[in-house]
Amino acid sequence: MHTASTLARVTALAVGIAGALAAGHVNAAAFQLKENSAKGLGRSFAGSGSAAGDASIMAVNPAGMRQLEGMQVQGDLSAISFSAKFHGTGRKPTGQAQTGGDGGDAGMIAPVPAAYFHMPIGEKAHFGVSLTAPFGFKTEYDNGWVGRYSGLKTDLKAIDLGFAASYDVNPYVSFGASVFVEHLTIELSNNIDFGTALAQSRVPGFTPGSADGKLTVEGDNNAVGWTVGGLFSPDENTHIGISYRSKVEHKITGGDATFVVPPNVATVLNAVQPGRFVSTSGKATVTLPASATLSVTHNVNDKWTVMGDVTRTAWSTAFDQVTIDYASAQPDSVLEFGYRDTTFVSLGTDYKLSDTVTLRGGIALDQTPTTNAHRDVRVPDTSRKWLSLGVGWTPSENVEYNFGYLHLFTKDPDVIIAGTTNNQGNSLTGKYKVRGDVLAASVNYKF
Repeated sequence: MHTASTLARVTALAVGIAGALAAGHVNAAAFQLKENSAKGLGRSFAGSGSAAGDASIMAVNPAGMRQLEGMQVQGDLSAISFSAKFHGTGRKPTGQAQTGGDGGDAGMIAPVPAAYFHMPIGEKAHFGVSLTAPFGFKTEYDNGWVGRYSGLKTDLKAIDLGFAASYDVNPYVSFGASVFVEHLTIELSNNIDFGTALAQSRVPGFTPGSADGKLTVEGDNNAVGWTVGGLFSPDENTHIGISYRSKVEHKITGGDATFVVPPNVATVLNAVQPGRFVSTSGKATVTLPASATLSVTHNVNDKWTVMGDVTRTAWSTAFDQVTIDYASAQPDSVLEFGYRDTTFVSLGTDYKLSDTVTLRGGIALDQTPTTNAHRDVRVPDTSRKWLSLGVGWTPSENVEYNFGYLHLFTKDPDVIIAGTTNNQGNSLTGKYKVRGDVLAASVNYKF
């Protein structure tokens, strides 16, 4: 056995594993969710920080609670259908075609709930409580698929419990702020090609793909963030909302890294690098990005209302660098990323068909933070165009029901992954067919 060569290969493999897993965190750039309101969904979330009559405004712009009437509760449920199907080929480090299928449909159908409570305090102050899911995504491929060394499962969820307060300076100017506690959970997995690492070290009995292992990383954390905003009304028909949501830094200190190593590989590893590739705890810092929103709503007449939103999300500073620190002899890794900040723009309208029925529609442009140079299999994201429709029904003064539907128009993104230490030299080239639809419903009750 060439011990020095094996040592070098295994060290490179350890660094590569950390890099491959951290890449999954980076692609959390595409994890951002806006699905916190059926009413908002129906108009592509135009007017999210300025439109009247939607309790979800407290999560976007707390100052907007000025436009909520009395004490009320609201519950929303969105069902997101996301499809991601890969078509392409992989190559082993030797240049031979990689074995395995296309991985099936890596997408999912997932519910996204939200709930709100609003209470006026005196004539000018407001208090609100919200439960929302601002980030969340999941992809999962079939076992043995051609890109298994780049990713198997990616699952991220963030849930916010927020407490908001606002003050109306006068009927035209309001300011508000909220503090939220965010619970983040992450699970990432991929196969490890021990066969390639040991074959390149001339260890007898090993060839590329002959000894697959697996690594699963799991972690969770609670952290605190905040939102501030203002609502300005030049007249009774025009409302301008400006808000800022802070970044949230999650310091995961009790994460778990679980290695599955074939017995014959474990014997070699124990001889050259004892204490590595063993299940252990670990820590890392994952930062979810800050965002700023400008929202405008204008009542054209008694029937028509138009809205617009622009949101800028600061992904580049949130994911500039991630360090994974294992509690075992596994080496730490400091990783640099190249994600860009993004802009979301939407336009929407409400049409009051009758005293009890309102129709809605909206369009939006949603920019992806990924590029061809930084897109991988964990989140094969692409820029999107939105088209949405909605309807609201108010059968009485106390109850309102809303329904919304959103379809995403996407281009099929390319994925070009070079063979590096991150994937033990296994490259992947192909294209994704990505599709998305969302259905949402809500009920609002005023006491």
